Amino acid sequence: MTRPRLEPLMAALTSLIACGCAAVGPNFRPPSAPATSRYVSPADTAEAAASAEVTGSAGLRQSVVLGERVTAQWWTLFRSPQLDGVVRQAIAGSPTLDAAKARLAQAREAVAETRATLFPQVGLSATDAEEKQSAAAFGLSPQTFPLPSRYNIFQVGPTASYNLDLFGGVRRQVEERSAQADEQADQLDAAYMALTGNAVTQAIRIAAFRAQLAAVDEILAADRQNAALVGEERRVGEAPDPDVVIARSQVAADETLRPGLAQQLSIARHTLAVLVGQPPGDWSPPDFDLATLTLPGQVPVSLPSELVHQRPDILAAEARLHAASAQIGVAAAQLYPSITLTAGADASSLNGGALFSQNGLVWSIAAGVAQPVFDAGRRRAERRAALAAFRATAADYRQTVLEAFGQVANLLQALGHDADLVAGQRRSWELAASSVRLQRINYGRGGIGMLPVLDAERQYARARLGYLQAQAQRYQDTAELLVAMGGGWWGADLTRADNTTSSTGRRP
Repeated sequence: MTRPRLEPLMAALTSLIACGCAAVGPNFRPPSAPATSRYVSPADTAEAAASAEVTGSAGLRQSVVLGERVTAQWWTLFRSPQLDGVVRQAIAGSPTLDAAKARLAQAREAVAETRATLFPQVGLSATDAEEKQSAAAFGLSPQTFPLPSRYNIFQVGPTASYNLDLFGGVRRQVEERSAQADEQADQLDAAYMALTGNAVTQAIRIAAFRAQLAAVDEILAADRQNAALVGEERRVGEAPDPDVVIARSQVAADETLRPGLAQQLSIARHTLAVLVGQPPGDWSPPDFDLATLTLPGQVPVSLPSELVHQRPDILAAEARLHAASAQIGVAAAQLYPSITLTAGADASSLNGGALFSQNGLVWSIAAGVAQPVFDAGRRRAERRAALAAFRATAADYRQTVLEAFGQVANLLQALGHDADLVAGQRRSWELAASSVRLQRINYGRGGIGMLPVLDAERQYARARLGYLQAQAQRYQDTAELLVAMGGGWWGADLTRADNTTSSTGRRP
């Protein structure tokens, strides 16, 4: 191609590049935050109920602080060094977090791979071939222009190609991969949130089951003393046989309480071992005690407008919506022409010594245009499918937000009901303690026998068991609410483990 023919071609290509500066398809805009300012119905009084005071010697008072964020290490609100150590061990040893970090790194490399196609691709080729030619192939007489029967030809030179991406198909692919990388980052944050929440929950369960087992042992001790006393009275003829059967039946009935609690304790211990990345046979959790856990007096609760920017599951749904939006542009770009520039230069020689001589230099430059003409509607169907996928993903996003709000509302209500239940169980426990004291006084004065005292002690142990169950539920619901607020993942710096940052820097 001569120089006069190259100039119009380059001018036309320059014009096309200038015109193709915008990518086809919609530009993504994150969904607006919900306009609601409440989590619960105005008919409910979750916030007031959650502030209810638990009277008695416990003196526990808990309130919801709206507009506050959860700290990164939210579990420190329970003020337990044992709990702090276990959660840190879980973060350090969790295979789930390691897998999420690796998937995030994989997604970011996919972004880099796709982004690289926006730039010219340069290569180098070299060949050494043995060939045989005949003069007749060139329309010449073999007798007049004899050619060697065999000869070697050497070629070496660079090649280059460049996709102009006039309609932004590749740029939309980069946008889609970036959104997918953001989703993986959100999945990592969600894994952190779930891991820390599960670790705290299992620690609370261990403490609760240990306390309940101790209460059951007190009940059984009273039952056995009662049965022994009735048996002695029967031996001396002061108690009928039905009383003996009733006493023994009570022992047998209460003995059934222990195996279930013991099994639940074992499950909690084994689950916590798995969470910290250890086989249950090689690691045992500390013996957590409810008495060493402090109920957070103030529970930070973000405003509804902020929750959508904090919860990893909502952010992951938003990232999927972004990727679906970019896919519309990818499908739309397939409807338009694609232009690729190619260039190459070769040095050819029949022997290696003259390979780089001026006479052996061959170069080429070309522009290729591909325009879909007939595909039986395939590309337009792909675009319609992308639009449908976007609408479905948008509906999924709305559902995720609704479920998150519902979870927070339920937990706010639970805190209020937990406070009422703990207060009621506490009063029952205190009344049972008063009953034991009065029965012992009467027994000391000779007014009653030992059976009423033992029965009062048994009722006291049952009241204590109910109080411990209510207290553990309050601790657990508090932890679940802190996790529902996002679990403080924004302060964890999880992605620093591989010295990388989010593909879009999207942090709340």
